[in-house]
Amino acid sequence: MNKPYLTGHFTPHVDEVTARDLVVEGTLPAELTGRLVRNSHNPLPGVTPAHWWKGSGMVHGIRLRDGRAEWYRNRWVRTPALDGAPYMTEKGPDLTASTAGTHVIEHAGRLLALCEANHPFELTPELETVGAYDFGGKLTTMMTAHPKSDPVTGELHFFGSSPFPPYLVYHVASETGDIEFSEEVPGATASLKHDFGITERFVVFVEGSVTFDHTETSGIPYSWSDDQVTRIGVMPRGRGGAAKIRWFAIEPGSLLHVANAYEDAEGRIVLEGPAMDRDGFRRSWKWWAGLPGHGVVPNSRSFNRRWVVDPRTGKVAEDLVDDLVIEFPTINDELLGREHRYQYAISFPDDRGVGGYGVVKYDRVSGGRQVLPVGDGRLPSEAVFVPAAGAVNEDDGYLLTVVSDLHADASRLLVLDAADLNRPPVATVHLPRRVVAGIHGSWISDN
Repeated sequence: MNKPYLTGHFTPHVDEVTARDLVVEGTLPAELTGRLVRNSHNPLPGVTPAHWWKGSGMVHGIRLRDGRAEWYRNRWVRTPALDGAPYMTEKGPDLTASTAGTHVIEHAGRLLALCEANHPFELTPELETVGAYDFGGKLTTMMTAHPKSDPVTGELHFFGSSPFPPYLVYHVASETGDIEFSEEVPGATASLKHDFGITERFVVFVEGSVTFDHTETSGIPYSWSDDQVTRIGVMPRGRGGAAKIRWFAIEPGSLLHVANAYEDAEGRIVLEGPAMDRDGFRRSWKWWAGLPGHGVVPNSRSFNRRWVVDPRTGKVAEDLVDDLVIEFPTINDELLGREHRYQYAISFPDDRGVGGYGVVKYDRVSGGRQVLPVGDGRLPSEAVFVPAAGAVNEDDGYLLTVVSDLHADASRLLVLDAADLNRPPVATVHLPRRVVAGIHGSWISDN
């Protein structure tokens, strides 16, 4: 049986290429001077991982400057795992044996490829592998693939989550890249913690219904458990905050990706993002693990939700924001940790393949929703927001998404006007090949 994550949009590349002077339709804005870098699971030829998440990482980069698309290149992240080194050794886990295939960020001048079970891997601006990075020996746990860079302080907030004690360790690195402190979070469990949020004063963790399961055979030792208490942890930011964490029970579910968290005018903590129920998670897991009965697409049944935690009363209000299947939420990161108006995401068809992929924009004030369908046989990547020069409004800027086309066996980088998805693309960059459907990426400005 062909694994679904090795077919269609997810068919791995068998080589690395570099293409220069790409064709551009329209006009690339001058402020788009930098690199869009995306990460994907792309096992070596002849390798069939037991789970989509176990595929080796491959980064894809597009270099824009002065209205030109200077290059596209793709490179495997050359970790010990790429060469078959096991994660578990006689001495315990090897935190360098990483797929490094989930995300890629920049902090303090370093480009880091991330996978939550390991240390990050540093890359050059041209996407060549430098090696494992442990913050000068101060990082002794794994690192989440979803660190949060505070737009005001420049600090990088992140955590290490493990199925074994210590279950959760919180880290803060300075704007210059030095880990300022690390603290174990008491009361945490073996629940899968993939993403989290920060506000101006708090760190917000989520323990969902998916937790450690030693009987899971895919190599990713997690599964849904009705016995796992689903809850939100609210912890004061700063040194010593871990000891003051409070946990608030919520309805069963699994939240893989956080859109944002913030404090409202009444001092309540608001958390937003797409969440899965039991059925959605189990359907998705069948696809991710290539199990019998998997659907046509990885349908998570993930719907946009909002939780409002009131620390004074101890109560949590939970609301369904929308009934559209979405994933990969993004915002204007200048509002990260602060109240935002607009959220972006990617829409998915249901598990029968009905419906289509598209780019979505939510307006929290009006309650409105825009959907830009990308067309039959096409799949957009996570839409990354880049502010426009001289931006006044929150959505003054561009959404960058790489749309892969199975019919043409090619991909295009679309530069969309974030203020109105109904407008034609500001610019389109034609890429030399179909870019493998990936997970997360970042716009890394030269500034």
